[in-house]
Amino acid sequence: MTNQPPNQACETCPAQRSANLLKLGVNMEDWDYAVALAGNPNTGKSTVFNALTGLRQHTGNWPGKTVTRAEGGFVFADHRYKIVDLPGTYSLLATSLDEEVARDFLLFGRPDVTIVVVDASRLERNLNLALQVLEITERAVVCLNLIDEAKRHNIQVDERRLARDLGVPVVPTSARYGRGLSELLQAIDDVATGRTICQPHRFEAESPMLKQTINQLVTKLKGAFPNLPNARWVAMRLLDGDERIAEAVRKGELGELEKLDS
Repeated sequence: MTNQPPNQACETCPAQRSANLLKLGVNMEDWDYAVALAGNPNTGKSTVFNALTGLRQHTGNWPGKTVTRAEGGFVFADHRYKIVDLPGTYSLLATSLDEEVARDFLLFGRPDVTIVVVDASRLERNLNLALQVLEITERAVVCLNLIDEAKRHNIQVDERRLARDLGVPVVPTSARYGRGLSELLQAIDDVATGRTICQPHRFEAESPMLKQTINQLVTKLKGAFPNLPNARWVAMRLLDGDERIAEAVRKGELGELEKLDS
């Protein structure tokens, strides 16, 4: 994770992604950046959402789904942010409708920033989802919420060390008391505008045979989609039999992701 001068290329990302976001039911007209809010259930994710958006929010369903979606907005540093509250999930392996919705939004919507809300008092339970999110997107901020509960249980979290280990900003908050929200907003703005360049940690603990197979598939994916982001993650999902990802390959939807990052 490094701090750099604003990347002007990032300023065009919302316009490039607007078409795909619109397919997912998110209209970016009059908004500068799209933000996804992810997290396990019971991490205070809804409290973070309410604290950031106030009364500027509404609910509906995801297109073609029975899953409820909440959207809201906020303004920070003269930038207008639309935030989408993803379903609370424990993983992004698409074994449930909620997981599929969350995964597809991150992969195909390509939000400018993804906030991953984790419970500071139960961090080990929440890092699984955080690491899965970081396999899909590099533009992320970890919201270390319920820091007051952690302190009450004599749990101390070294957020600076955690940020170094994860490669993305980590911001301690107690959303229900409004603590840490200004720092969270600043971190979101820094990632969205390119002032902070994330370098997320990604595990590579596969067996030699599996690693070879993944590398071969990555080579083929990059041959078909030269600028595809996260080709390694796509390869792993294909090997795992993820039919939604396989369909995206067959239909050329992954080619649309190339355009978003070009």
